[in-house]
This record gives sequence, structure tokens and C-alpha cells, in this order.
Amino acid sequence: QVQLVESGGGLVQPGGSLRLSCAASGSIFSIGAMGWYRQAPENQRELVATITSGGSTNYADSLKGRFTISRDNAKNTVDLQMNSLKPEDTAVYYCYARVWRRGLPGAYDYWGQGTQVTVSS
Repeated sequence: QVQLVESGGGLVQPGGSLRLSCAASGSIFSIGAMGWYRQAPENQRELVATITSGGSTNYADSLKGRFTISRDNAKNTVDLQMNSLKPEDTAVYYCYARVWRRGLPGAYDYWGQGTQVTVSS
């Protein structure tokens, strides 16, 4: 099995910063894309950012310039640096990874349990 464990969420004031981290562990052969999605109350889950194993990134248009995604392939981790946070960034943030598991064909999509980010004064 594969687990994704997120950390780093919390309460921050508008204009502040937070860094989210996610570590993948388990029966991993390799990991393709990793990323972050978020879901606010009564909204659908939406893309925040993704990053390939080669380092190519993709961001939601509205978040470019404020959020930065990075990963460490050796450690199977992905981070999200969030700056200039706004109240509308309040959501549960979910880590994602597309994983090739040892001994199994094909790739599987895995999600973390989510971490709450609240931006409020």
C-alpha cells in the first residue's frame, strides 16, 4: 500500500505565509506527477499546482506568483509554499501522487487525508 501524509496546515492572518509538506511512503517503484488540490466548503475540489518528476510545474491561473510547488524525488516529498495568503485561500488542501507500485502494472492515483488551511484575522 501507499500512504501520503500531509503537514503544515493551520491558521494564518491575511498576507501571511504557510508551507505545506507531503511525504509518500510504502510500496513505491516510482512516482510521476505530484501535486496539491484544495476544497473549500460547498465547492468542488480544484487544482492548486502539480509538478512532474522532471520538475515541470502547472499552476491554477489565479494562484500564479503567490504559490510555489517543489519536490524532492529522492525523498518522495512535495511541498507547497503559499505566500500573500487571502481569506479565499481557506480550504482543505490535499496532496496527490501518481504512483507505480512495486510488482504491479500501471499507475495508481493516491490522495492524502487533507490538511486545513484557514486564512483569517
